[in-house]
Amino acid sequence: MSAPTPHATPERPHPAELLKRRWPTALAVALSLPGLIGGGSADVAGTVGGYGDALPLLPLLYVILNQIGKPRWTWPVLGAGLATMVALRALDVVAPSTVFVALALVLLVWGAVRGTPHGPATFRVQAAGALIFGGLALAGLAVDPDLGRYLVAAGWFFHGVWDFVHMWLDKVVARTFAEWCGVIDVLVAVELLFLV
Repeated sequence: MSAPTPHATPERPHPAELLKRRWPTALAVALSLPGLIGGGSADVAGTVGGYGDALPLLPLLYVILNQIGKPRWTWPVLGAGLATMVALRALDVVAPSTVFVALALVLLVWGAVRGTPHGPATFRVQAAGALIFGGLALAGLAVDPDLGRYLVAAGWFFHGVWDFVHMWLDKVVARTFAEWCGVIDVLVAVELLFLV
């Protein structure tokens, strides 16, 4: 006797349909698995440094997209941010975290002077996020890696919460990005917490 094949019903969608709707989550899990599986043997200082350098990129993306006012640009802005991070690491002249925090501060000043498409309340929320997450990253990089991993993990975890709130609000960034980034962020936090 063979196992029953999954059938789609109004209350239970077909697995392919579910995957089609939740592709950001599936992609995030697939990208995170290597770090989660091999995380226990990782160099703590190197892992904390890498994730600490990358953390300020996350709120920077939100600040950029808040200034642009077009969530459909989310994925191209992410691509540009990742390319910038790779280039900065390859050049090894200045830490990516320093560049991302400086860019966020410039954009925040620009937004305060010029205004933003989403209005002052959303701008203040994005500014707070940039300062909090950037601060956690810089603090995590400045202290001993054993303590730093908890600060950086907190930044990644709470940015994941931030993403899920933005996904629910459907504002500033694309919902698909908010879902993908939220899952990645939480999984990175788990990886950092369980480094041995």
